[in-house]
Amino acid sequence: YQQNPKTYAIVKQLLEEGNAGELQKYFGSRMEFGTAGLRAAMGAGISHMNDLTIIQTTQGFCRYLEKNFSDLKKRGVVIGFDARAHLSSGGSSKRFARLAANTFISQGVPVYLFSDIIPTPFVPYTVTHLKLCAGIMVTASHNPKQDNGYKVYWENGAQIISPHDKGISQAIEENQEPWPQAWDDKLIDSSPLLHDPYAMVNKEYFKDIQKQCFYRNINKETNLKFVHTSVHGVGHKFVQLAFKAFDLSPPFAVPEQKDPDPDFPTVKYPNPEEGKGVLTLSFALAEKDGARIILANDPDADRLAVAEKQESGEWKVFSGNELGALLGWWIFTCWKNNSRDTRAIKDVYMLSSTVSSKILRAIALKEGFHFEETLTGFKWMGNRAKQLMDQGKAVLFAFEEAIGYMCCPAVLDKDGVSAAVITAEMASFLATRNLSLSQQLKAVYDEYGFHITKASYFICHDPKVIQQLFDNLRNFDGKNTYPKSCGRFKVSGIRDLTTGYDSSQPDQKAILPTSKSSQMITFTFANGGVATMRTSGTEPKIKYYSELCAPPGNSDVEQLKKELDELVNALEKHFFQPEKNKLQRKTD
Repeated sequence: YQQNPKTYAIVKQLLEEGNAGELQKYFGSRMEFGTAGLRAAMGAGISHMNDLTIIQTTQGFCRYLEKNFSDLKKRGVVIGFDARAHLSSGGSSKRFARLAANTFISQGVPVYLFSDIIPTPFVPYTVTHLKLCAGIMVTASHNPKQDNGYKVYWENGAQIISPHDKGISQAIEENQEPWPQAWDDKLIDSSPLLHDPYAMVNKEYFKDIQKQCFYRNINKETNLKFVHTSVHGVGHKFVQLAFKAFDLSPPFAVPEQKDPDPDFPTVKYPNPEEGKGVLTLSFALAEKDGARIILANDPDADRLAVAEKQESGEWKVFSGNELGALLGWWIFTCWKNNSRDTRAIKDVYMLSSTVSSKILRAIALKEGFHFEETLTGFKWMGNRAKQLMDQGKAVLFAFEEAIGYMCCPAVLDKDGVSAAVITAEMASFLATRNLSLSQQLKAVYDEYGFHITKASYFICHDPKVIQQLFDNLRNFDGKNTYPKSCGRFKVSGIRDLTTGYDSSQPDQKAILPTSKSSQMITFTFANGGVATMRTSGTEPKIKYYSELCAPPGNSDVEQLKKELDELVNALEKHFFQPEKNKLQRKTD
């Protein structure tokens, strides 16, 4: 008896054709459960997201939680989903969420299952708000349309970090046989253990983010117009509600993109990080309605891109680092001028990941609060923020260059909904001073020192080539010696978070946690430049991030940009060697 006729038919046909190659692809290896949970294409077989692999994953997760929480059956878990769906295999985020809920309920665990699509940040919000043991969000964020994912939060409201991923992975291996009634998700509808947090969270979340609203009167009066796009994802309704909560007039929504559509028909990739291509329709609507600012969420609304029309008539799309600088400046200024928070400045913190701009470090040094950097990814910032908050510290803001921002302590993860409305309030406030976002960004750099960044990536589908490239950097001038220069640029420091080496520490050991399973080396240069090369956890890419930090007063931006461009060219030529390694460049 087949449980899912669609995936069954796909496999049956391959068997009839005797297509061993394709069958190997579907059944050769199980999806790996990591700290980001699962992320893979929807389809048949254990290497894809489908009913069976969701049931197996949830059975393992359930057993792991039972082992870790004696009160799991009292507290329960929350499950949310986005609007992704895959016709040919019958998979969808909603179906996967219901199967996961069924698994927990069959074991007597209460489940708070959202009855409709939500932004990803609503799951960590609910974990914290209802003091639950864990949260699951079924989403593939900004990945291509055939993908889906299964993202996991711990009881502290942050994404899981090691060793939980290993423990859950182990438990999945041990619980592969579907439990009785595993497929019968209709059972949950009559269960007293099923709760719907949708109405409660839609009230409480918007109440909580209002603690970051400081200029309600300006918001009511502003003539500034905003365009918002949710890029065929979940964000539309929630950004409209956020604007309402801040007393701002609703943004103009891009009509072709405002409703959820799992085919993402108007964009090549549903990723606002890709810049202008995703924003084409937004630019057109903004021109038509006379809006100066565009706010774009990715499909699960946990990230935010912002663009502003310049005096020249050109549109400037802010990088994640530039918006991080603006939001960091704004949130600190609001805290300093308006906060009812009585904590001393020495108890105030901001965080960013190690591949993001160090602009917050410069602001912190001058203003007297603390700045910390973490490893890449919000799982590290969320967990660190929680530790600091538990020690009575105020964590005002955290960000990463991949357009992720945590502006509100009620969500310990990136949140594109609160970031969008806080950006709108900042822009409205600046407009009363006749300042644009771009002008204010320059003012921030004038005051704290220019931070010029440049990031890109190469695509490489061969793990052996990637391994060789990094091995070459570790044995550059003979065995166990890193490069002493990169073209004309002298290397002054090296930190290798794969091996744990850091030349700047007295004992040569890196302070941040190391991970042998991923590649990451940071080079510091004598000219004040920093460059990090790393592999991606979710894509076949080798990424690099570079930055030149100038002290306040050095305002020759063009010269700084030229210097960084030359450094990046040297990095690509000498360290990546794209021709030799047959790497494919990022194409704009």
